[in-house]
Amino acid sequence: MTEDFANELSQPATPFERPAEDAASAAASSASVAATPFKIVVSALSDIGCVRANNEDLFGYDESLGIFAVCDGMGGMASGEVASSVAVAAILKSFTSSAFTGVPISTRLLHAINTANQDVWAAGQVAENRGMGTTAVVAARDGDKLILGNVGDSRAYMIQGGQCVQLTVDHSYVNELIRNGTLTIENAQSADLQGMESVITRAVGVAPEVQPDFYSVDLAPGTGVLLATDGLTRYVQQDEIPAILSASPFESACANLIQVAKERGGVDNITCILLLVLPA
Repeated sequence: MTEDFANELSQPATPFERPAEDAASAAASSASVAATPFKIVVSALSDIGCVRANNEDLFGYDESLGIFAVCDGMGGMASGEVASSVAVAAILKSFTSSAFTGVPISTRLLHAINTANQDVWAAGQVAENRGMGTTAVVAARDGDKLILGNVGDSRAYMIQGGQCVQLTVDHSYVNELIRNGTLTIENAQSADLQGMESVITRAVGVAPEVQPDFYSVDLAPGTGVLLATDGLTRYVQQDEIPAILSASPFESACANLIQVAKERGGVDNITCILLLVLPA
């Protein structure tokens, strides 16, 4: 039943414009959720990988509220684990506390990420945690749309009709080289960037303030959305993802993606959340 990823590709994600905080907008959003004739099912898994001694990745979600988060911590020793744990907890707590308040989903998501940044930054003032931070890719359902927020190089993809589209844009050193024309997407894979592959240019908790990017994507039955850390995306190319997912039941799809990454090296922790839209 949940193997079907084969509907038409929906409209690509577009940069998200933050709406005004008004009760009418929130009421319309709530009515849209109630009237939407589909549901979202979720599968998630995190793996330590083949090399690391500890897992600095973490995921968290609340299906009833439609909030899903993946974080990849950094900072050395156990600090990466602290950063990702603090961030996920803050995102879920903030989003939960603002439920049924009449505040638009987009504003709640922004506040959740900002709260995570404040909490990680505060925790990082302790000597043993100084300098820690985390990536974050977060998805929140808003009626028949999914609002995505990201900081760092953890990614969101949409899978539909046998195709896979990256929805977010990495905040990474490599991507900055692509943006300024030093590298092309085609030659980035073969360029000599040893030691720079995981360098990110934006992270949660490394400064008092953070600037997330936001995107919005339309949902329809058959749409899949994958949130993943770079431990997966470094080894599994986006054009491989649909075939891997369609070759397994939904319940084991994340495990199969992770297994491919481990077979190809798995030097980092590997985490993913897979969402699938089904008829209600």
